[in-house]
Amino acid sequence: MKTYQEAIDWLFNQFPAYQNMGQLAYKADLSNIIYLCEELEIDYPSLKYIHVAGTNGKGSTCNMLSTALKLKNYKTGLFTSPHIHDFRERIRINDALISEQSVLDFCNLVQDKNWNIQPSFFEITWAMALMYFIDQKCDICVIETGLGGRLDSTNIITPILSIITNISIDHIAILGDTLEKIAFEKAGIIKKGVPVIIGETVVKTKPVFLQKAKECGSEIIFAEERTSEESFHHLPDSYQYRNERTVRAAFDALNELGFEMSSQEVSNSIQEAEKNPLFHGRFEVVSQAPLTILDVAHNEAGIKQMLETLKGVQRGKLHIIYGGSSDKDLKSIIKLFPADSNFYFSEFKNERTAKMEEMKLISENLKLNSKYFLQLSDALHSAQLSANKTDTILITGSFFLISDYF
Repeated sequence: MKTYQEAIDWLFNQFPAYQNMGQLAYKADLSNIIYLCEELEIDYPSLKYIHVAGTNGKGSTCNMLSTALKLKNYKTGLFTSPHIHDFRERIRINDALISEQSVLDFCNLVQDKNWNIQPSFFEITWAMALMYFIDQKCDICVIETGLGGRLDSTNIITPILSIITNISIDHIAILGDTLEKIAFEKAGIIKKGVPVIIGETVVKTKPVFLQKAKECGSEIIFAEERTSEESFHHLPDSYQYRNERTVRAAFDALNELGFEMSSQEVSNSIQEAEKNPLFHGRFEVVSQAPLTILDVAHNEAGIKQMLETLKGVQRGKLHIIYGGSSDKDLKSIIKLFPADSNFYFSEFKNERTAKMEEMKLISENLKLNSKYFLQLSDALHSAQLSANKTDTILITGSFFLISDYF
């Protein structure tokens, strides 16, 4: 391959990707990534990591953490998924995207080898990130799990700090159909002697975390039990408040691990993180007249939190543009939205999109005021024509729908 675009095309076509295939692309063990690191001589134990799992809030938490560390002049690697606009968003150092040349070089290296395995897109991307972070001599790397925790390919690392943001029902075909089962999978990132921050718990999940931490001899810190009198940037009824609380608890632990930062420095960093132009779709306001908000909330817990935040800013009539993945319980999700809204159901370009026929059937069953579109641009145009400048347009339902906006 001679160009970056050729490398990207090869990556997406050569390896099974969860974002395209769903659970068919998911490999539930660590053998592939261990093999890749051995064959590519990736010395991943040489780096320091913060490992972040959870159902919702992982991306926001990673963004706040990496911004704070960067502003403190630590060379900070960041690995997240999925990307919104550019593949290289997944792999960053101090918010600079991995270079196109580095992507191309890695893909050529992988292509030139004979493999005894069929790695996934995520496994190849994670190996690329590890090699890049090692080559660039990062001081610390913030790593977001892809799916779950225990069997996620990122779980080959031993971090200096583990974080589990929260647990709710999602990806039940892979992670289990109860909160306890999902908590067990996420708790798999807890390592022997490594402290763990738990962002939120419920009655059913707390014992799972306590048991795993006890087995590993790991200090466990529940962020929701913090009694600090610090002035938070986010309001208590906003869904980012919980992520901020988790990050503040994380820096209490990191201060003891040599990554020192004052409360005021953390506050400044959290405010700075929200200005990050690479961090799209977290209650992102893209227009004021009408008020237009992008949000990647895609499961019931995330959408409930997002709607609570929306109550505090909504103006006029609510116009909802929604597009979801076909593997979601779409009826349960759509029922969460205010029924008196105007709905604009849209497919998105990714092949996992829920089809118009299914969304139309649900909408008609719920007797919603709805229109239907095959692409986001048409749905947005229709909403803009219908809405007054004093109304609110919400675009939500999937990372892939938000990706189509850009």
